Amino acid sequence: MIKLEGLFKSFGKGGVLKGLDLEVEKGESRVIIGGSGSGKSVILKHIIGIMKPDKGHVFIDGVDITVMKESSLYETRKKFGMLFQMAALFDSMNVWENIGFGLRRRRDLRPADIKEIAVDKLKMVGLVDVENLMPSELSGGMKKRVGLARAIAYEPEILLYDEPTTGLDPITADAINDLIVEMREKLRVTSVAITHDMSSAYKIAGRISMLYDGKIIGTGTPEEIRGTDNPYIRQFITGSATGPIKIEGVSDDRNIDRN
Repeated sequence: MIKLEGLFKSFGKGGVLKGLDLEVEKGESRVIIGGSGSGKSVILKHIIGIMKPDKGHVFIDGVDITVMKESSLYETRKKFGMLFQMAALFDSMNVWENIGFGLRRRRDLRPADIKEIAVDKLKMVGLVDVENLMPSELSGGMKKRVGLARAIAYEPEILLYDEPTTGLDPITADAINDLIVEMREKLRVTSVAITHDMSSAYKIAGRISMLYDGKIIGTGTPEEIRGTDNPYIRQFITGSATGPIKIEGVSDDRNIDRN
């Protein structure tokens, strides 16, 4: 359903994606792991078409969106729902207005219809009687759930998750992971999530891919990733400071005279 082929993307003099290839099958739940600043969010922006590669192709359902006109791209984006890293709710709108924001472009829907859809999606993510609350009245976990309700409001074919458990305590994060799995099973959608939270990755993924130095360096099931002998993936999943992945800004010289 999603195919990235030979993707290159640079910002200034720095190359972020360096010939990246990735294929996600219809109905699959794929998680992309990698360090901060490695380009995981850049991949999502290419998949949804808000960023174009310097070189390479992005295929959605067999159609290359990198050569699409904006009008056609707008229609393709209706296939997507996205849960943003910090939920990205509008502070000036209440919960149901946030969920229905994208639906307002559909001229056949009245405000009452939009509110009804919002309330239904809130129930799907485990929230009731919150539709008239403001974002400032919600906890972090509730904001994530509202963000997910907004992502599924259009009944998308593909759900994208940008660091879905960032900023949450471990228990709330695990509840969000359970919800992501539940949404996949209920809605039968294709899912792509980016994260550096391995607990989340293991729970929600059918397959996990690791991004390093602008390319996917390995893909496997959670069990295969846990048992990998790739030193880069092994270092990342164990969270070790020692290994081939260097910590940016930290000298390799362990014998620096600090006096």
